[in-house]
Amino acid sequence: MRLDKYLCHNAGLTRNEAKRAIKRRQVRVDGEIQTNAAQHVSLDQDISLSKTTIEHLGTQYFMLNKPSGFVSATEDGFYPTVLELIDQPGKGLHPVGRLDLDTTGLMLLTNDGKWAHNITSPNHDCKKTYRVELDQEITDKAIEILEAGIYFKSEDRRTRPAQVKVISPTEIELTISEGMYHQVKRMILAVDNEVLELHRCQVGDIVLDESLEPGEYRPLTQEEIDSVK
Repeated sequence: MRLDKYLCHNAGLTRNEAKRAIKRRQVRVDGEIQTNAAQHVSLDQDISLSKTTIEHLGTQYFMLNKPSGFVSATEDGFYPTVLELIDQPGKGLHPVGRLDLDTTGLMLLTNDGKWAHNITSPNHDCKKTYRVELDQEITDKAIEILEAGIYFKSEDRRTRPAQVKVISPTEIELTISEGMYHQVKRMILAVDNEVLELHRCQVGDIVLDESLEPGEYRPLTQEEIDSVK
């Protein structure tokens, strides 16, 4: 690929920043200063910026244990974003779907748009499991309603049937396959209860790594990546 494009993809520079760095003789290819932004380079060459080697990042897939207080966006004018927790984000890295500001747990990030679409598109029926702490004890009637699907008047649509696993009288695991606006909180409100804490623990076959502390992340394994069809 072009040298300036390589720097954009792997050093997080804009195209103009990359061209300026090249013009200022800050970029070396195999130890030699390169001043041609259009020069094509290969992935086996040693490319450095200000004497720091720029590794080829390629396609990235991460799982993050999202803490409360971070927004699921690439930029925000008020709150910190989940991308700020990633040390070396590649170009185009973005959260897959959204978690509310106060929702914690499994957040997937990638720069593979097709892979992300297979998770977020309702057509793919990718299940997401949340651990929900409730204000009041869950009732058998509430479980029945949740598992049948909740009608949201504002969207004029009914949610798909959910799966409910009771952990304790005031804690459940709720599995859904959609991502409607504030869906879990609204579903719980519809059965006359309230969410106190919400934590996502699984997306499809990908389970949050229990060794990750809030704010920590790791690359997905090849098996986890391949589990998204």
